[in-house]
Amino acid sequence: MTKTVYILNGPNLNLLGKRQPHIYGHVTLADVEADCTALGAELGVAIRFLQSNHEGQIIDWVHEARENGAGIVINPAAFTHTSVAILDALNTFEGPVIEVHISNVHKRESFRHHSYVSLRADGVIAGCGTEGYGLGLRRVASRLSGGAK
Repeated sequence: MTKTVYILNGPNLNLLGKRQPHIYGHVTLADVEADCTALGAELGVAIRFLQSNHEGQIIDWVHEARENGAGIVINPAAFTHTSVAILDALNTFEGPVIEVHISNVHKRESFRHHSYVSLRADGVIAGCGTEGYGLGLRRVASRLSGGAK
């Protein structure tokens, strides 16, 4: 049975490639999804790639992943710095969780330096552009196959 990795994206990531390209680049979220789907096939995992501008929807997808997913790669975007609710949902998930940020949040405004999600994440990738998604997916697949913790 193929394991499913949920790739969850928070607010404004639907505008990737159009919004602040000097920070986030020109790659679209559809491009990231295509890359992750191809990589998932290579790694032997199915991908459920989702984006919402609504905190509750992301929480519902984490709950869905509890039943149907083996791992989560999450770019919570602005919810990183504000959402105890997403943290609480992630704390109910038993599989590996990797937090991804396209930009290096530590080189940006000071309010972006704190992440609630990091309190649950098994790893954090920041500042690697959209390549961070592939790195996160590789790490989750490695953990699912019994790789190093």
